[in-house]
Amino acid sequence: MVNTAAKGGRGSSSGSGLPLASLNHISIVCRSVQESLQFYADVLGFVPVRRPGSFDFDGAWLFNYGIGIHLLQAEDPDSLPGKTEINPKDNHISFQCESMAAVERRLKELGIPHVQRCVEEGGIYVDQIFFHDPDGFMIEICNCDNLPVVPLATDQPFLMAACKRAAAAAVKHQQQQAASSSPATAPAQCVPSSTKAIHVSEEAHISCA
Repeated sequence: MVNTAAKGGRGSSSGSGLPLASLNHISIVCRSVQESLQFYADVLGFVPVRRPGSFDFDGAWLFNYGIGIHLLQAEDPDSLPGKTEINPKDNHISFQCESMAAVERRLKELGIPHVQRCVEEGGIYVDQIFFHDPDGFMIEICNCDNLPVVPLATDQPFLMAACKRAAAAAVKHQQQQAASSSPATAPAQCVPSSTKAIHVSEEAHISCA
């Protein structure tokens, strides 16, 4: 019997919603676990970790940035759809990164096709880069933390407090970046904005660790 009653707790509101804590991992079905393992390790900076030996199917686990990537070997690799055009509106997972210029430079070095987008909201600009993993699953790299999280409902104290902290952190971060950036190192933006400057380190890499 499936239990459909969600217990209240931290992360829930007025007894509705599951008492979740955080994102644990995402699972991706692969044509080749080894090829995908190399991609997520070498391109995105994930680290292979021990996988339970009781599994009776091929796969691999990786971890970094507080989340896990679980790779699952497809039973029929030929049945998986091939890569399509990079579409920012397709299913994807997104990673925050402070040096978009370093990301773009590294993708060019690796010869990985990608597309760029820019979103503006109230004078705040968010840069995005989209590309595919070996199986066509889309990855986004962005500086989305520039945009404060504003809840639509005002009756959720835990969410409101978290959003206020996030907004304050975003403002402080932008002020620090503006103070440390110079015109010679700031990457070009899709729309010029005096309120946003990103410091680019020559030692920065795709994982932005």
